[in-house]
Amino acid sequence: MQNKYIHIGILLFGCGHHQAAWLMKDSSIEQIGSISYYQHLAQLAEKGYFDAVFFADNQEFNPCDNRSLPAFWYDPLINLTAISQVTKHVGLVSTISSTFSNPFTVARQLLSLDHITRGRVGWNLVTSMTDQEAQNHSMPKLPEREARYAKADEFAKVMNQLLTSWNSEAFSPDRKNQEIVDSQKINSFAHQGKHFQVNGPSTTPQSPQGKPVAMQAGASKQGIALAAKYADAVYSVSWNLDQAKTYRRKLDQAIAESHRPDAKIKVFPGLVTYIAPTHEEAVAKKAALDDQLPIDSALKQLSFFVQQDCSDWELDAPVPELTPVEAFKGPVGRYETVLEIIKDTQPTVRELLGYLSAGSGHLTLIGTPEEIVDTMETWIDEGVADGFNLMPPTLPGSLEDFVDLIVPEMQKRNLYRKSYSDETFREMLGV
Repeated sequence: MQNKYIHIGILLFGCGHHQAAWLMKDSSIEQIGSISYYQHLAQLAEKGYFDAVFFADNQEFNPCDNRSLPAFWYDPLINLTAISQVTKHVGLVSTISSTFSNPFTVARQLLSLDHITRGRVGWNLVTSMTDQEAQNHSMPKLPEREARYAKADEFAKVMNQLLTSWNSEAFSPDRKNQEIVDSQKINSFAHQGKHFQVNGPSTTPQSPQGKPVAMQAGASKQGIALAAKYADAVYSVSWNLDQAKTYRRKLDQAIAESHRPDAKIKVFPGLVTYIAPTHEEAVAKKAALDDQLPIDSALKQLSFFVQQDCSDWELDAPVPELTPVEAFKGPVGRYETVLEIIKDTQPTVRELLGYLSAGSGHLTLIGTPEEIVDTMETWIDEGVADGFNLMPPTLPGSLEDFVDLIVPEMQKRNLYRKSYSDETFREMLGV
């Protein structure tokens, strides 16, 4: 089989994805309010020839919970704008909530950054997850899933119209005829929908890459259908190869049933890595973090994932029986992953918390560069992944390990680029 280059992105999150990362002696916790910290992380990613740096988002914060990390210190788009000034190639992806955002404003912001960076921008469409977020946006609670995805569908449609409403060719200053733009090349589309009424066009012309790369992260039936209609690439949650195959089948089926059955959507499962020259050293890295895990915070996270109070669960007893996924009302993708971990490992509650402590159930690889790249290559060859979205347990340490140890191993196997050659993010991903 001909080798394919592996795409690598990174989800930047606080001082690392492991819940104990901030407690370690070499933690970067004091730096998370400094823009130079995020700029440095992005520069490390660019040193490793990554495709993209990515920020998730959360629009709530409980000041009474003094153990809750305000990981999303900056607005993602503002953060990425600062990062764009110290990088030259790496893609810049911001999460956008269709539940709370105005498409005209978002389109103008994305196009502005895409012009500033000459085509390095992507956006990740989400529908948000909590009532607390909704209450910061004049809503008593979050709408039901069906309503959120109906709004997201209309949001994506309007975004596509705004992002392509005119290109720079329409800007043709003609002093003789006293005309600045060619109005015949500009589309005022006059959208009138249930949630949005937008005349258009955008005040900013189409981007150098056609339009910013559209990404999506929902794993529910509605989320996958939305991705099939609009996404160029998707972030996915897959604990194991079987789950990754199931997700790929669902996505392929949704694409076949969509209005663009020939779409080739890139899939990026999340990836948590503990890397060292020997397997034993890598295991020790994970154990050191797990030993510091704040149990009450871990139980709070588990309670959110399973949508029930887990605070009184006996830590060293088996996980209590959970609701079938068909009857689950919360974020489905993460819940399916929890069920998959339980099926695979039959863990105690304490062991389940350990599995979820970094990456919340994404593919977790522990070992030498050779062992880790072996598994990554298998996922590529099996057709379930086009690349991975790195979720480092600690930052910058785990990112440095990946750049220094995994990147050379991938390059040695001709699985990874050795320089940047594409000019835009869309070209880099091949979408």
